[in-house]
Amino acid sequence: MVLERNKAFAFNTDVKIRRPFLCDSSGARQLQMKHAPRDRVLSSRFIGVISDTHGLLRPEALTALRGADYIVHAGDIGDPVILKKLAAIAPVTAIRGNVDRESWASKIPATNVLEVRGVSIYILHNLKLLDLKPEAAGFDVVVCGHTHAARTEMKNGVLYFNPGSAGPRRFRLPVTVGQLLVKAGKVSAEVIEILPGTG
Repeated sequence: MVLERNKAFAFNTDVKIRRPFLCDSSGARQLQMKHAPRDRVLSSRFIGVISDTHGLLRPEALTALRGADYIVHAGDIGDPVILKKLAAIAPVTAIRGNVDRESWASKIPATNVLEVRGVSIYILHNLKLLDLKPEAAGFDVVVCGHTHAARTEMKNGVLYFNPGSAGPRRFRLPVTVGQLLVKAGKVSAEVIEILPGTG
């Protein structure tokens, strides 16, 4: 199998969950993010991860991704404008999902690869369609979407990360985005809940 390595598909073309909300004096919910300052240790990189927007990019999702060095969109984008808005924050590495069937989506690969500070990340939409062994192919992380359920799992030395869905709520699940932190050749994952589940 030949892998297409688009390192920055910039559109110029056990789960840890953080609930970063405060309430002001009126009781309104406000998103409070604590990203590392831009002068943080140079060896670390923050990768924002978003999936299953289905044409909806919430302001809370943009706030959660602000400060990222790179952004990954794991498919079911729904509208190319979303990629342009994300690219205003950081270079975007994107793949198309099963709902991305219009002509604009034909320019977006079904799988993609992002390499950051010695960490190799393989991206696809539906994990069930994974047709390689990431550990044998030299990948450190597999990012996927599709299920709308956030999940982090370490298997055979590879981190599997699904950030959940940031778009329209489905299945009463929380609305989430994710982040990967790459530091000294190691990677950690975190899920950020921007709207709680209703179940």
